[in-house]
This record gives sequence, C-alpha cells and structure tokens, in this order.
Amino acid sequence: MSDASSPPEGSPAQKPAGGERASDPILSRKYKLALAGIALLLAVTGRFWAPVLMRRMDYFRVRRVEIVGARYVAPSDILSRLHVDTTASVWDPTSALVARVASHPEIQHVAVHRKLPGTLVIEVTERVPVALAPVSGALRVYDERGVALPIDPTRVDVDVPVLREHDVSLLRLLARIKRRMPEFYARISEVRRTGRDEVLLELEKEPIRVMQDVSIERLAEVAPVEEDLARKQLRVAEIDLRFKDQVIARLQ
Repeated sequence: MSDASSPPEGSPAQKPAGGERASDPILSRKYKLALAGIALLLAVTGRFWAPVLMRRMDYFRVRRVEIVGARYVAPSDILSRLHVDTTASVWDPTSALVARVASHPEIQHVAVHRKLPGTLVIEVTERVPVALAPVSGALRVYDERGVALPIDPTRVDVDVPVLREHDVSLLRLLARIKRRMPEFYARISEVRRTGRDEVLLELEKEPIRVMQDVSIERLAEVAPVEEDLARKQLRVAEIDLRFKDQVIARLQ
C-alpha cells in the first residue's frame, strides 16, 4: 500500500512553495552592499586619481593668476618666480610653486588655492616693515628680526618710524607696539636711545621717555593723560614713563 502523500512515480519533484522568491532579498542585499563598497572606494581614492585624470583636460589649463596680499612685492616679481604658463593645469602639484615664491626674502608665507576651472590664487604674507635705519648713508627697511628687507623706500611708500641706527632691541620694541597698539605706533616718527636702557619715542605732539623694556600696558597710560591735558588746554613738552607707577607730564 503506497503512501498517499508521495508523488506519483515518474512525476517531477515539487519545489517548496516560494523557494526562489525567498532567496531574492539576500541576493539583492549582496548587490547593494557591493555597489556601496565600490562607491565608498571611489570616494576614498578619488582625491588621488581624479586630479591626475583632470590634469590632462584642456578645460583646467591655467588661464589666470591672482595674487593676494602683496603690498611691497611687485606682482610681476611673484609671477616671474612662478614659471606658470598656459600649458600648466590648475591640478598640477603646487609644492614647487610655493617653494619658488617663498624664496623671495620679503615673503614670509605662501599658500596656493585653485579657483576652477582655470585660475590659481597665490596668497602671500609679507614680512612686516618695522622701521627705517641708516646704512652707508641710505635708509634701509628692517623687520623685527633686524633683517633688511628688499624694499626701496624711495619707490614704495613705507610709513614706519626712523631709528638713528640699526638696533635690534628697538626694532623688537616697535614690533610689539605695532601688534598691540597700531594707532599709537602710527604716531611714532622717530626712536632713539638717550641712555643705556632709556629710549625716546618722538610722537607728532610730544616726545615720550620710556625704558627699553616698557610694557604695552604702561604705554596705554599715556592716552588718559593726553586727554586730561587737552581738556585743560595745557600744552605738554614731554611725557615721562621712566619712573615706576608715575606718569610725568612736563608742560611748556
């Protein structure tokens, strides 16, 4: 007696209902994961191969160079150091460009940016002139390090104080004043020593006597004294900050 539930002999075996459809979500999930992996790989590695590919495209050839931050250095001087022409691509490596511009003694920092499709932006930070000092009968421009800058004050307007002689300590003092008190610095026309540690700051209205190590906070005490003298309509011959906790105003 045969089992009633067995299929007739010779008939094809029946597949479980829904057997093929049950495997579809698994395959679909695998395909999605594979595509996501490929997309992630392209995104991660794109910064390496994409510039190489785009460097070959005429669309990204350099057609314009913009220079930002140059005040004392002539733009033509920077362009000549770049050695960039229309055969170059904005996607070319920029390290060589940075090195060539940074070799200029007036340039302190260089950054190169891309402005697509065909512009290179050269952003420079120049060394800051602090004072003029005489050398061999001519005035030279110096920064706070005491290094002469390649700036010709007869051709470029350099509005900085004048030192009687090259003095690194006074250059550093002026640099501190320029950073912290730019308005006060702009009033200084000349600086000279009056003793080993004593300094005279010539301002447009009156000279100020200070010690070489005078602090910015101490210099800030000058403003309220000047305001008080102006309110009383008193004319001052000089202000003396050399003595601790005192501001001495000598009247005319």
